[in-house]
Amino acid sequence: MPITETTLTLDFDACYRAASGRDARWDGRVYLGVTSTGIYCRPSCPARKPKPENCRFFGTAAACVAAGFRACKRCRPDAVPGTRDWDARGDLVARAVRRIRDGAIDSSGVAGLASELAVSERHLRRMLLDGIGATPLQLARTRRAHAARALIEQTDLSLADVAFAAGFGSVRQFGDTMREEFGVAPSELPRRGPGSHGAGSRGAGSRNTESATPVSGDPVSDERPRIPLRLRTRAPFDPGAMRAFLLAHAIPGRDQVSSAGTTGTPSVTGITAHAVDVPGGTAVVRIDWDEIPTVAQQAGAHTVGIPVVLTLPELADTMPAIQTVRRMLDLDADPGQIAEAFAADPLLAPLRAARPGLRLPGARDPHEFALATVLGQQVSLAAARTLQGRLAAAFAGPGPGASGVSAAGAGSGPADPAPVFLPRVDVTRIATRTAAELQTELRITGARAETLRALAAALAGGLDLGPGADRDRARAELAAIRGVGPWTVELIAMRALGDPDAYPAGDLILRRALGVEKPRDAELLAESWRPFRGYATQHLWADFLAEAARKDTK
Repeated sequence: MPITETTLTLDFDACYRAASGRDARWDGRVYLGVTSTGIYCRPSCPARKPKPENCRFFGTAAACVAAGFRACKRCRPDAVPGTRDWDARGDLVARAVRRIRDGAIDSSGVAGLASELAVSERHLRRMLLDGIGATPLQLARTRRAHAARALIEQTDLSLADVAFAAGFGSVRQFGDTMREEFGVAPSELPRRGPGSHGAGSRGAGSRNTESATPVSGDPVSDERPRIPLRLRTRAPFDPGAMRAFLLAHAIPGRDQVSSAGTTGTPSVTGITAHAVDVPGGTAVVRIDWDEIPTVAQQAGAHTVGIPVVLTLPELADTMPAIQTVRRMLDLDADPGQIAEAFAADPLLAPLRAARPGLRLPGARDPHEFALATVLGQQVSLAAARTLQGRLAAAFAGPGPGASGVSAAGAGSGPADPAPVFLPRVDVTRIATRTAAELQTELRITGARAETLRALAAALAGGLDLGPGADRDRARAELAAIRGVGPWTVELIAMRALGDPDAYPAGDLILRRALGVEKPRDAELLAESWRPFRGYATQHLWADFLAEAARKDTK
């Protein structure tokens, strides 16, 4: 379904045709509410379709719940991966949805979100009601409920721990919300966690629990909870291409990747581990690439599960860590939508067909990525990683985990010691250094050091480069920094701001792939690719990144 810059207006006839045909391409983008049963479903639900007069269509699950519907137990609309439709828009509603998706209500409440967006709480509430049919609190509650159900099904956490891991303020609020969303108490939902033999079992690799029945309002406290999950994404997903990207951009001290296989050929599988910054400190996500089916094996599947293990500072950091991983791996992408957008293009259609599960990876931390991009200007990927590693080691931030954290089992093999992961850099410390000091400490040019210091000062002063930022303002403020050119601005927009239409037209590898010499010519060629020029760029870069990964693992 096409994306526009206006509010999502659902065409009833088109939605009903999709539901009647059980079109899975609409799952997660449209929800069907049935007035005769009070249930909401995916368009692809196998149940008999109701009469048109009994159907209502919504753009979000939260809007369904706000209208009084409960999730269908058969098609499980709550289990559908997210959508990037809101990322293609820059209006207030889309920015609010992105920030709520990232946990803004949990961290600062509706008042804090409204202040961040420079509007009143009343105006924010009205805009969201008009745009998607749900209030900020309703969106946040539905987000928590869906996460809680996944934790109930996939882990052996007690229900009390699930409540706090999903961001609920109390067990009572958790129970009330789950009943509203699913029509049953949390204790009545099936437990299908690893090694689970009932609600109170203990599974290997998950947090120990004593009982599935909450007995108090406080979460059980274990040191550094370790939670295995499978994060759902729409098929196909290309694990080889994603792993190659992560390897090519791995920062020493922040990422751990396996090296070449025993035959001397580049490893395209194995385990990688990555530092993820959360409110409680530094978490570690471990990804087992061997457990992900290849693109060919995913044929006919609607979704695929990405196996991760989260090692967290606190249980309350579960939701922020999951959202960061989803952004890093672009798990809310819709490959079918991208395929449709590029189907008629003579250049992109074969590239998309060759890599149907290619994603557009996002930055785990906007500040880290912006600084890393400046260090990576006009140098090779290998040289950029070296400089970024120096920056991470020299300016690791204060607070929990500042001295580094380790995660057992995060190495590349059974005999590998647990690596130590650094927290994100402290932009304030960088901003207080002189350009000469940065030049000496990082061994970079004076001009690069001055640009790095100026960017750090802007970030410390409040420059917002996160997914919920005002993209036009962010681009303008970045471009005003001396030494930050269009390539840097667009790369930051692509990875940090999460703009799927970002397009670094001046990139040398991109222009070589297009067969043009001037950025202007690259711009003209890409007009028909809007609003997915970022995905087009990723396809045009794919061969280069794969080759870079092969060289780095030899």
